[in-house]
Amino acid sequence: MSINDAQQSIIDEFEFFDDWMERYQYLIDLGKQLPALAEADKTDDRLLAGCQSQVWFIGEGNADKLTFRAQSDAAIVSGLIALLLRVYDGRSADEVLAAEPYFIDRIGLSQHLSPTRANGLNAMLQAIRNVARSELEHH
Repeated sequence: MSINDAQQSIIDEFEFFDDWMERYQYLIDLGKQLPALAEADKTDDRLLAGCQSQVWFIGEGNADKLTFRAQSDAAIVSGLIALLLRVYDGRSADEVLAAEPYFIDRIGLSQHLSPTRANGLNAMLQAIRNVARSELEHH
């Protein structure tokens, strides 16, 4: 499944819901399905700046295949992480950098996230892109 296919499937899923209360609930449910990070992985150097809630973020792999793991102490933020991982996890660095996350606008997240959550979403996107850039530079 390409990055665009992953984004389209997210858009299709969100179109199924009539209102934003249902969409928030779906986001929370997605977040609950995220694999938990080990306590040893929750170190201060892995906390993302710019997020109001705590978000631990780990990017690994190489330019050919990047893997991302993350966890938040906030339910909706965990759901946002789950969406980003569906789109970007397991991709090459080139794919990550080439793909604009248009699903965010298309499902209405841009209009419905509080400014602090929007900042957190941008911080996560930035972290994912930074890992990809760093791997390309060392490749």
